[in-house]
Amino acid sequence: MRTENLLVEIGTEELPPKALAKLASAFKDNIVSQFSENDLNFSQANWYATPRRLALIVSDLAEYQSDKNVEKRGPAVNSAFDANGEPTKAAQGWAKSNGIEVSEADRLKTDKGEWLLFKANVKGQPVKNLLPNLIEKALKALPIPKPMRWGTKTTQFIRPVHTVAILFGADLIDGQVLGITSSRLIKGHRFHSDAPFTLNKSDDYLTELERHYVLAEHNVRKTKILEQINCAAEKENSTANIDDDLLEEVTSLVEWPVALTASFDESFLAVPKEALIYTMKDDQKYFPLLDKDGELKSRFVFITNIESKDPQTVISGNEKVIRPRLADAEFFFNTDKKKTLESRLESLKTILFQKQLGTLFEKSHRIATMANNIALLIDADQEASYRAGLLCKTDLMTNMVMEFPDVQGVMGMHYARADGESELVAVAQNEQYMPRYAGDCLPTSNVSICVALADKIDTLVGIFGIGQTPKGDKDPFALRRASIGVLRIIVEKSLPLDLEDLVDASIATFADKIETKDLKDKVVDFILARFKAWYGEQGIAAGVVQSVEVNRPTRPADFAARIEAVKSFSTLESAEALAAANKRVANILAKNPYDADTALDKTLFVEPQEIALADALEALKTQIAPMIAKSDYSSALTALAELKSPIDDFFENVMVMAEDEAIKINRLTLLSKLRELFLCCADISVLK
Repeated sequence: MRTENLLVEIGTEELPPKALAKLASAFKDNIVSQFSENDLNFSQANWYATPRRLALIVSDLAEYQSDKNVEKRGPAVNSAFDANGEPTKAAQGWAKSNGIEVSEADRLKTDKGEWLLFKANVKGQPVKNLLPNLIEKALKALPIPKPMRWGTKTTQFIRPVHTVAILFGADLIDGQVLGITSSRLIKGHRFHSDAPFTLNKSDDYLTELERHYVLAEHNVRKTKILEQINCAAEKENSTANIDDDLLEEVTSLVEWPVALTASFDESFLAVPKEALIYTMKDDQKYFPLLDKDGELKSRFVFITNIESKDPQTVISGNEKVIRPRLADAEFFFNTDKKKTLESRLESLKTILFQKQLGTLFEKSHRIATMANNIALLIDADQEASYRAGLLCKTDLMTNMVMEFPDVQGVMGMHYARADGESELVAVAQNEQYMPRYAGDCLPTSNVSICVALADKIDTLVGIFGIGQTPKGDKDPFALRRASIGVLRIIVEKSLPLDLEDLVDASIATFADKIETKDLKDKVVDFILARFKAWYGEQGIAAGVVQSVEVNRPTRPADFAARIEAVKSFSTLESAEALAAANKRVANILAKNPYDADTALDKTLFVEPQEIALADALEALKTQIAPMIAKSDYSSALTALAELKSPIDDFFENVMVMAEDEAIKINRLTLLSKLRELFLCCADISVLK
C-alpha cells in the first residue's frame, strides 16, 4: 500500500505565546488518537509551531484505512423468529441496519444459546476522504479556554484562521477545516516574506519555510535563541539571566530570532536589581546581564523577530522603551523609602486576607505570635522572629510591590535594610515565602524559618478552620504547596517540631474565628498526606511511605527518618521474608481477638521454637530501645532482621491455633509482641 508523509498546517493570526507549545503538542496527540481510532497506519507524528501557525507532519501515512473483519451479534434465534418461523420485527430491523436479509445472516452457537450473526470484511476508506473531518475533530478538542469568532463566520478557534494546507505527499487533500478550504498556500515571515508561497509537496515544508525566514521547529528556534543570548553575553563578559519560562515564551513570539544587545543608564542600578530584572524580563521579555559576582549590569539582550539592515535603530528603539519602565521602578523605590515598613502596619487593616479570617493586619499579628512560639522551640532569636513576623506583609502596601507583585518579599528585605532593621529581620521579609516552588531554596536563618513556618501554618489552619479545604485540583490558597513547604523546612533543616504542637499553637491565635470540628487532626493529616507525593517524586515506593503512615508520626523529621530506615531495610535479603511474616502475623491477629496488655506466660510454652522466638524478642527489645529513643530506625530495623530465622522456625513448627485455649492465647500474645516490636519503626507488612 502506498504511504506518504502528511502535512497539516493551520495558518492563523498571532497565537498566545504561553500556550503555543501546549496547543501544538495537544494537536499532535489528538491527531494520533484520531488516526488510531480510525485504523490509519503511520510511523510517527511531529508537531511544529510558530506565532502564526500550528502544523503537523505525519510520516509514512497509509493511503487507505486498514481493512477489517466486522462481526455484529443480533437477536437470539429463539426470539428472532415467531411461531410460524417468520422473522420478527427485531430481527428484520437488525438485518436492515447491516444491509442484509435475515436469511443471509450467519449463526453464532455457544454454550449459552444461538444468535444471529452478521459477518463482513469492510474495506478501508481512502485517507483523503477522512482527513478534513479528523483534523477538524482534533482541533476542536484542543485546550482552548476562550475560543473566538471572527468576521461573519460562526466558526470558533483560539485565533482567526487564514489558511489551511493539507498535503499527502505531493497531493493536495481537498476539503474544509474551520470554514477554510484547503490549499497549497503557505505564509512566510510577516516582514521578510509575507506573500504566500505555493508548497509542492509535504517534504519541502521545513526547508521552504526556512527559505522564507521561518524556523518552524520550536526546539530549533529555542536552541538558536539560547545560543545567541549566551554568545552575546560572552561578548560582554557577562552571564545572561535566563529562566525556562521566559525562554519558552520568547521562542513562541518569534519566527526568525535575532539577538541584539542594548543598554540603559547606569544610574538605575541604584534601584534593587530584583525590581529592574523583573521589569526587564516580565514587561519587556529582555534577558538581563550579570557580572561575575552576580550583580546586574546596565546591559541586556533582547530577541527581535527581524533581521534588520540597521540593527542600531532597533537597539535604540528598545532602549527608549525600557527607560520609562526603569524610571517608574526608580520612582517607586525612592518614594517608598520615605515611609518605614512599621508605619505601613496600620494600612494592612484595609486589606482582607479572607472575609472570615480578617485582615492582613490581624494575620501579621498571628504570624508574629507564632514565629515567637516557634523560635522558643528551635532556639531562635525570639525578639527578631516576632519583629520579622509583624512586618512580613507590610511591603504589600508599597508602590513597588503594588506595581510589580512578583517582587513582594524581596522589596520588603530592601526596605527593612533602609529602615535600619536588623539583618535577620530584613532577610526574613524575603525568605518568609520560601520555598516558593518545587526545588526552591529554603530559608537560611532560624528567624526566617520561624516566619516561613508561621505564615504557612496560619494559612492552613485558617482556611481549614472555615471549611474551605481543597477539592480536586482546586486549591485557591495553595494549601498543598504550603504543606510541602512546611515538610521540607522541618525535614531538611532537621527541626524537632511536632505538627500537632504547631497547629495547636496556631489555633489559639485565631480566638473564635474558626470552629471546625477535629480541626487539628484534619490539618495535621492533610500535611502528612503530602509526604506521599513528595516521596513519590523521589522515586520512593508507595509501600515504603504507607508502612510509615500506619504509625502516623506527627514529627516530620521523625517521619523522614523512618522512611529512610524502611527504604534501607527493603534492600536487605531478609526483607521480603520478614515482610511476608509480618503480613501473616497481622492477618492472624486480625482474625483472632487478643488483649494487647496480656503478659506472656513462659510456663505455657511447649515447643522449643516458641521459646526461642520469645527469648529473641526479649533480647532485641532491650537492644533496640536506645535506637528508637534516638530515632535511629535504620539500626533498629537492621537488628530486627535477625528475627528472620526464629520467626521462620516458629511458623514451620508451631501451630498457633492450638486446641488448648490457654496455649493458643499465649501464642497469639507472642505474635502481638512481635508485631508491636516491628511497629515501633514501621509496619513492614505492607511492603509485601
